[in-house]
Amino acid sequence: MSSSSPAPESPVLATARRAKEAAGLLAPLPRTARDAALTAVADALEARSEEVVRANAEDIARAREAGTPEAIVDRLTLTPERISAIAADVRDVIALPDPVGEVVRGSTLPNGLELRQVRVPLGVVGIIYEARPNVTVDAAALCLKSGNAVLLRGSSSAYASNTALVAVLRDAVEKAGLPADAVQLVPGESRDSVRELMRARGLVDVLIPRGGASLIRTVVNESTVPVIETGTGNCHVYVDEHADLDMAVRILVNSKAQRPSVCNAAETVLVHAGIAERFLPAALAALTEAGVTVHGDAAWRAAGTAAGVEVIPATDADWGTEYLSYDIAAAVVPDLDAAVAHIRRWTSGHTEAIVTKDTAAARRFVSRVDSTAVMVNASTRFTDGGQFGFGAEIGISTQKLHARGPMGLPELTSTTYVVTGDGHTRG
Repeated sequence: MSSSSPAPESPVLATARRAKEAAGLLAPLPRTARDAALTAVADALEARSEEVVRANAEDIARAREAGTPEAIVDRLTLTPERISAIAADVRDVIALPDPVGEVVRGSTLPNGLELRQVRVPLGVVGIIYEARPNVTVDAAALCLKSGNAVLLRGSSSAYASNTALVAVLRDAVEKAGLPADAVQLVPGESRDSVRELMRARGLVDVLIPRGGASLIRTVVNESTVPVIETGTGNCHVYVDEHADLDMAVRILVNSKAQRPSVCNAAETVLVHAGIAERFLPAALAALTEAGVTVHGDAAWRAAGTAAGVEVIPATDADWGTEYLSYDIAAAVVPDLDAAVAHIRRWTSGHTEAIVTKDTAAARRFVSRVDSTAVMVNASTRFTDGGQFGFGAEIGISTQKLHARGPMGLPELTSTTYVVTGDGHTRG
């Protein structure tokens, strides 16, 4: 009988296995070692920026040949100035508190055992993301700071850029004394490599998808590796009957138009019927001035006709849409309960806002909507790790297990219980 040799391991699984080994070496290192590596990364990015820009030019040329919209090309573009800004972001991460080793809780049990729950790295974190090559560095920096090895799978549109960036990161990390395999680019540009990564259970501890609804849905539905779902943002602004109308207009316009292409931009406005007659003309004027197109119900369309502003008839598809553009769905509701019911039906669970001077109404709204963040008299645009004072974020989780909301460094850790005795045995 002849025995056949086992099939060689695929490049993706081999990469994940190396990351697992690197994670074991990285976890016990002190903060000083991880911060020194990040300092080396920031310095290397600036020193080798021309190399990265040359690689990025390949991606830009391919994007333009493919007819990619210029707005997407701009998100893909790296310049020496943008690379310096990315390096500055890495230095900001260095300054953040180190979550590893933090005691979450602790006590001495009645039997004398000392119990401590301590933060530890997750291990190997896989990031699947689209387009923007700056995410490559941001994700790697946050993972290294929190003691994790990272597997980076960006989109094929940024493959040359990401390859160059990861080469810079790996060289810097290794020169600082950390294992180079703590930062790796997942090999391959096809969807097969993504599927392999999603099924590398036991080698990859968690996956974090960052991108559009289709990407996130695919990773959540097809992965056997645990996934932290960073959500799409069908965010709502509810203007209560007790709202300050000038404040409500400011918050609405800022929530929608300050930067419409991000997940914390408002996509629907709901207005209490008791103030609709006064609020809708002011809101339409301000939204029109900001370049926003309203997809409205009958009340909004009537107000638009009176004001000489076109309002597109809203359909059920509008209530469930994350526009990421200068568009907003709009409805008048009979009361707060109806607003909450609408939100609970259509929300993606990201961010909701209420504008009101009535404290009881605000409390009722906060207790009844079920989302990552709830704003009271503030723009939805504040749901952000930087704005919350976390310094940085890996994404905004809209799920409820492990992490919810902006995910800073502590959310990139798990915990271990350390129990210290003095010869204790259990009877």
